[in-house]
Amino acid sequence: MRCFGTAVLLLAASASIAQAQVAEFGVGGGLSKFKNKNLGSGYSLDDGFNIIFRLTINSWTFFGQEFGYAYNRTKLVQPDQSDGMAYHQGFYNLLAYATPEGKRIRPFATGGGHFSNFVPPGASAVQGQGENKFGINYGGGIKIRVSERFLFRVDYKQFLTGKPFGQYFPVSGTLKQDQYSAGLSFVL
Repeated sequence: MRCFGTAVLLLAASASIAQAQVAEFGVGGGLSKFKNKNLGSGYSLDDGFNIIFRLTINSWTFFGQEFGYAYNRTKLVQPDQSDGMAYHQGFYNLLAYATPEGKRIRPFATGGGHFSNFVPPGASAVQGQGENKFGINYGGGIKIRVSERFLFRVDYKQFLTGKPFGQYFPVSGTLKQDQYSAGLSFVL
């Protein structure tokens, strides 16, 4: 009976905490631009587009956390041709809002860690043929609630990652990717 009473107490406490949290499920897209595209030996990456899926949990009045996946499409530019390729990104970020939860307009700053899986032309990420690089990202944006259950958001992030394809080219240094995106989120 004592365990049952403890379980009921914990469940009641977690329910009151859960009501304070707001979850957002979002999808968006935009542009990916590289600041230092050169990979060496005449190879470089071209700018491209992205599709992003996000789960945001606003755990506190002015702070939240976000998990996400981004599919990015680009081209590997060679001296005499260019071939399409993809890179996949998974990220975890903290968000700091300028206005409290419940406001219609919420500017925010964000920062966190990520991985990027670069898949060369003709290869498959499903078969493990990509190269993983880890890095940090930071940026900001604004969320505008357009109805009780939907919000529109615009983001800018800069991703700092080690340059890929070191097994093919003599590369070193950091790849700087600017990601511009906009999208819609469903709010619980």
